[in-house]
Amino acid sequence: MKNRFLSFSVFLFSVIVFTSCLDNKAKQSVGIDTPEEVKKAEGKTADIADQDFIDGMTGKIWHNYLEIKIALTNADAGQVQDASQSMVASFSEERAELKAIAQQLSETSELEKQRELFASFTEKAGPMFEDALSGGTIYKKFCPMAFNNEGAYWYADIEEINNPYFGDKMPNCGSVKKTIKK
Repeated sequence: MKNRFLSFSVFLFSVIVFTSCLDNKAKQSVGIDTPEEVKKAEGKTADIADQDFIDGMTGKIWHNYLEIKIALTNADAGQVQDASQSMVASFSEERAELKAIAQQLSETSELEKQRELFASFTEKAGPMFEDALSGGTIYKKFCPMAFNNEGAYWYADIEEINNPYFGDKMPNCGSVKKTIKK
């Protein structure tokens, strides 16, 4: 009798342990997405911007510009320097003024100075981006509170506001002032 009770107890304990260890989650499937599906799912970032330019130099500079904008939005001075250094290598000699600003961006680690240089770069590079765009859409945005309410512009590849001048302090400050579509 004692042996039966012990066997029954072990059996009952085993059933309880077994059923409690079962995972009641629904089955998950793993699939491999095509590059097109990944692009749609991730949205638009500097890595997969949907803009085309009439020349390769402007396309490379645009890509680096977006990386700098994202780094400023994330308050990552080191990433600003890295992306700026890549940008310097993209310039031809005919754009010496823009190249000099990019060089300054790559040499400073002070975030506020980087933001000032970014605003200056944006002011001077904006017409180049607008004129060289051959396909897609870019957005010219404005933050009225940047630099003690003087305001500053920036360009982006998406309509959503991600302010590079205030980062996480006021990430949505600003508005789209111009949509350039070709």
